[in-house]
Amino acid sequence: MTSEEIQVLTAAREGLVKRRLEVARLISETPLPSVEMAEELTKVLRAIEGLDRALNEAGHPYMSKSVVEQAKA
Repeated sequence: MTSEEIQVLTAAREGLVKRRLEVARLISETPLPSVEMAEELTKVLRAIEGLDRALNEAGHPYMSKSVVEQAKA
């Protein structure tokens, strides 16, 4: 896998993490969340897991920027 492909997968994962937070926030702010909201969260979580598997298989497991910075220190 090329470095560009790794960057694309990483960017996709980071975008989905933002979506996960948005959906979780909507669920937490709704007195009676719908099943559809829970299903959306499940789909996002599965997509993140899929990207994590792809990155792992490519030998580039995902690490957040803060983890990378701590490892460099």
